Amino acid sequence: MLGEYRIVGRRASEIAESVERAVGSGGLEPGQLLPPLRELATELGVNPNTVAAAYRLLRDRGVIETAGRRGSRVRPRPASTARDLIRVDVPEGVRNIADGNPDATLLPPLGEALAAAARSNAERPGRYMYGQEPVDEDLARLARAGFDEGGVPDGPVGVLSGSLDAIERVLTSHLRPGDAVAIEDPGWGALLDLVPALGLRPEPMALDDEGPLPEGLERALAAGAKAVVITCRAQNPTGAAVSAARARALRKVLAGHPGVLLIEDDHGHGMVDLPLHPVTPVTEHWAFVRSVAKAYGPDLRLAVLTGDAVTLDRVRGRQRLGPGWVSRLLQRAVVELWTSGAVDPAKVACSYRERREGLLRALRERGVEAHGRSGFVVWVPVPDETGAVSRLLHAGWAVAPGARFRMASAPGVRLTVSSLALDEIGPLADAIASAIGPGPGTRYVY
Repeated sequence: MLGEYRIVGRRASEIAESVERAVGSGGLEPGQLLPPLRELATELGVNPNTVAAAYRLLRDRGVIETAGRRGSRVRPRPASTARDLIRVDVPEGVRNIADGNPDATLLPPLGEALAAAARSNAERPGRYMYGQEPVDEDLARLARAGFDEGGVPDGPVGVLSGSLDAIERVLTSHLRPGDAVAIEDPGWGALLDLVPALGLRPEPMALDDEGPLPEGLERALAAGAKAVVITCRAQNPTGAAVSAARARALRKVLAGHPGVLLIEDDHGHGMVDLPLHPVTPVTEHWAFVRSVAKAYGPDLRLAVLTGDAVTLDRVRGRQRLGPGWVSRLLQRAVVELWTSGAVDPAKVACSYRERREGLLRALRERGVEAHGRSGFVVWVPVPDETGAVSRLLHAGWAVAPGARFRMASAPGVRLTVSSLALDEIGPLADAIASAIGPGPGTRYVY
């Protein structure tokens, strides 16, 4: 079962460390079955409860996964191995369209906003001390107004350090290690890393250009998913956006599972021109998160969150015991950015749409299937990921391998068009067509 590797240890922590060390060194391979509890306990001369505790530690760390009577296995790709490591080294002279960053020229300068926040601090120094409200009242008011405009249900407002921080805190406020979470497949690589790292079990949820498929959601719920994460618009890596019809269909499915936790991520706010169609309200516990990273700058590390009162109370309570709050200076800077007109969302969305749709059109003309309904990424299904990435690199284009974003879905590559010049679209489309050949020209379900 374990080949030549032998698990050692007398205490649960020692046994877990032995397994984790073997996984890191390659002594235990992904997918490898671990010994049954009693068998390993007998071999080590310890109580079976000690081995059970060790396996729980490993599961909580995302090293192994357990499936009842089918036993415990090393995860196909341990959670400690970040998907960001699945990347292409970009040689000098190669055009990098793999990074997933917004166009820096469309981001607002932060100097005046930060200076205004500093002036506010000088005028009211007590405002930024211990014991103050964790959320700036103006930021909360503006965030709530934005939520109301998009049809997001009423709820308290919290401020977290980006979308992933918010999603992590919401998940851990309701779920326990071993619980399953329905995630879009292909989906955001960071989230696909986070879920197993929390000791949770990801359940793939198929999607198309209009968001998660109802049947994909039904399958994930049937497999035991206790939480669902949906990207509203500018889905990474496919550019999908939830349509009104799809939101209604997803609502209908979730109506039969009122105890499921629903999380919606609208990270595309401020840089997309498709209307928001939230799926909430439909479940008892829900959260809606909106980051400022893509429209105002990734380094701001700020997202606003709303949801049901119980969820927000748990999230904010746990936040108080850790970082306490997100810097109120940064919160004031975001208020300045939102109120000064530093970003014209329509202009930003138009710029991204022009490049994205230009590339999609050029690829269609060359018989290549591609997807990108919103945002600044394009997803191209390919028969051979490694070959496509290698041939495009040889042709002078670095693209992101789909393996960074997939669980069970078909291969593909992700292209970031945010910095693409219009005169580059034709040459890039030619290179892609040459690298992968014409596609089937049919509707693709990821």
